[in-house]
Amino acid sequence: MINKIGKITLYVNNQEEAKKFWTEKLNFVVKFEQAMGPNMKWIEVAPSEGEFTTFVLYDKNLMKNQNPNTSVEHPSVLLSTTDIEDAYNQMKEKGVEVGELMNMPYGKMFSFKDQDGNQFMLREDK
Repeated sequence: MINKIGKITLYVNNQEEAKKFWTEKLNFVVKFEQAMGPNMKWIEVAPSEGEFTTFVLYDKNLMKNQNPNTSVEHPSVLLSTTDIEDAYNQMKEKGVEVGELMNMPYGKMFSFKDQDGNQFMLREDK
């Protein structure tokens, strides 16, 4: 069902400044960067090209506008699967509280909560 810890979202004030910090000061590499609309980008950085787990540098204000209930004061964990539909169905069958299965320009994903109400995201990475 879940294969790896895929991504950890860091909510940042300025994506370009955050990208410079991680790449220029800590020698991370940009693993993925894609426009998500006129004022949005999806940026992932990692310690090396071969590393699977990445930090997603996501704009705090954009997240607050998209989902006012999301806490942007701490990182958000994105887990990884190779079969999102199967994982979604298995979790639902097991009584896990799952959100809507979303098909975004940067991949399919859905949120789910643990027994204490902590929210996680599961994203398909093939």
